[in-house]
Amino acid sequence: MNIDRAVMALAGTLTMVGTILAVTLSPWWLLLTGFVGLNLLQASITGFCPAASILSRLGVQRGCAFR
Repeated sequence: MNIDRAVMALAGTLTMVGTILAVTLSPWWLLLTGFVGLNLLQASITGFCPAASILSRLGVQRGCAFR
């Protein structure tokens, strides 16, 4: 798995977890979903993704999107 796929998997997982927690526990969990969405938007505009930086330091193979 490369960084591109790992970032998409992480974002998808956090979005689903935030949504499920919002439905079952508290609507405040929608802030997590909103944060993930804003981070994805920011990464698409600036090219900087904190999750990609962390995964790179952990030794995950680089993909074509985050160099």
